[in-house]
Amino acid sequence: MELSGTVSDTFSGRTAVVTGGGSGIGAALARRLADHGAKVVVADLDPATAGKVAAEIGDAAVSAAGDAADPEVIQHLIDRAESAFGPVDLYFANAGIGGGAGLDSTDAQWAAALEINTLAHIRAARLLVPGWLARGGGHFVSTASAAGLLTQLGSAPYSVSKHAAVGFAEWLSITYGDQGVRVSCVCPMGVDTALLREGMIPPDNVEAGRLAINAVKSAGAVLTPEEVADTVLAGVAAGQFLILPHPEVLTMYQHKGSDYDRWIRGMRRFQHALENPDS
Repeated sequence: MELSGTVSDTFSGRTAVVTGGGSGIGAALARRLADHGAKVVVADLDPATAGKVAAEIGDAAVSAAGDAADPEVIQHLIDRAESAFGPVDLYFANAGIGGGAGLDSTDAQWAAALEINTLAHIRAARLLVPGWLARGGGHFVSTASAAGLLTQLGSAPYSVSKHAAVGFAEWLSITYGDQGVRVSCVCPMGVDTALLREGMIPPDNVEAGRLAINAVKSAGAVLTPEEVADTVLAGVAAGQFLILPHPEVLTMYQHKGSDYDRWIRGMRRFQHALENPDS
């Protein structure tokens, strides 16, 4: 991979934490950050996958395990980064889960989706931002989803929690952007990860899960995690708030905002077509 001077200059010598770093977009981000000269804490709920990615990267990475929504774990990630490489410059709140289906989603499924897809971001920012304000800078990167700008057919908890993630990223940027804290919000559609393959299928409602997956796959190209990571780092280097690995999401979002009722009618038709492919 040929490295961009601008991107490499942004990340060289910086310390980054990447949650959900054991696979998918997180693993690709960790590798690309190291390619550009950053030092990385690869964090994941699964210690084996986090350790594998860190070992592949080499001396520029260490691993850490735990629930990225747990404040004690987040503090551990920050401490791990500081002891290994120095203060955290960039935090990639990338860990995410699918959740339940619709109104049949349990309170536990709602809580899990909100914990990892939204509250994990809030808790990380709560711990990081005071230090960034004192030091004069830092960058918070939220992996949300196109579902956070549009919606997610087949999964209410995923859609709502990703909308909340986008809303929090907006608030964070508005509130602290003039004080040196940069914020980026990443909103991809389909990415070839375990989440798309099986993570969107709740065991208690397989049909709704397959609807969610088919909706994503039908909406646009399914990108590789590496393609997404390259777009994310280029956007972070450029100081972009909204990073769209699928550029067509902007057009969809504009259509939604220009005529909300028409957009909802169109989404109903889209859902009906997916549910009734032979009609």
